[in-house]
This record gives sequence, structure tokens and C-alpha cells, in this order.
Amino acid sequence: MADEINTLEDLAEVAGIEAAPEVELTPREPVRDDLGRAYATGKRKDAIARVWIKPGSGKVTVNGKEQNTYFARPVLQMILAQPFGITNTEGQFDVFATVKGGGLSGQAGAVKHGISKALQLYDPSLRPALKAAGFLTRDSRVVERKKYGKAKARKSFQFSKR
Repeated sequence: MADEINTLEDLAEVAGIEAAPEVELTPREPVRDDLGRAYATGKRKDAIARVWIKPGSGKVTVNGKEQNTYFARPVLQMILAQPFGITNTEGQFDVFATVKGGGLSGQAGAVKHGISKALQLYDPSLRPALKAAGFLTRDSRVVERKKYGKAKARKSFQFSKR
């Protein structure tokens, strides 16, 4: 072959296709309201959390109560702190959240999801770290429905041969 094809431009030339124009990626803009807050909705199981974050001292308020009062278990408090730990922003943002539905575990997951989404809206440079940790993806696992003829979703009644 006399014409060696080594680059995409060579291939486009041989195929008779015009080269695609270079697309400039515009950086994401921060999304904040008039009070300087970022808002996001987080979901987990049956829980839905509405979360606002703004620069502050790291105070977390859930349904009008302190984080330590509402989520008394240390594991749930650790779940809420994860997005700040990944992005190295501990103690830099105040969080105000209202959460409905589900149990405490689902509610903690919903608030975590909302905090993560609000952080990346407030400062788009934090998005890669949050995305890599999987905090921006909604955890779609929900309780399996009960089937007829079964005791629960999969558990059967005791089998008797006679």
C-alpha cells in the first residue's frame, strides 16, 4: 500500500469524510441561590432528603435537630461525614436537611446522597472525587415485594409431604 493510514485525519481523507470540528468543553458553573447555598435532593430506599449546604463551621441540622440527636448511632454519623472526608472539606460547610420516609439507615443514606450532589453543585471541582467514590449515584436497591403463596418475598411456608 502506497498510502499508509496512521492517523484519524488520514483515515478521514481516504474515506472522503470531513474532519469533525473540535468541541470545546465548557467548565461547569457553580449553582447557588441568592443566599449562597447549594441545594440538592438525595434518595435511598424509601427516604427522600432535601439538602442545603453553605459555607460555615460544619454544623449539620436534620429536621431541625442536631446530627448527634437525630442520628444517634455513630455509624449513621460516619455515613454523613463521608462526602466531606473524600473531598477534604470537613468543617467547611453547614448542612441543613429535611428528610422524609424510610428508616434511619435509609434517611442517612439519602442525606449523604444529597450532601454529595450539593457539594458538586457548589464546587464543580469536587465532582471527580465524589464520582469516583460512587456518592453521586443513587443506590437503587429497594425491598423486594412479597409474592402470593409465600410467607415473605422468597421464604416459603413449611413443606409437608403427607
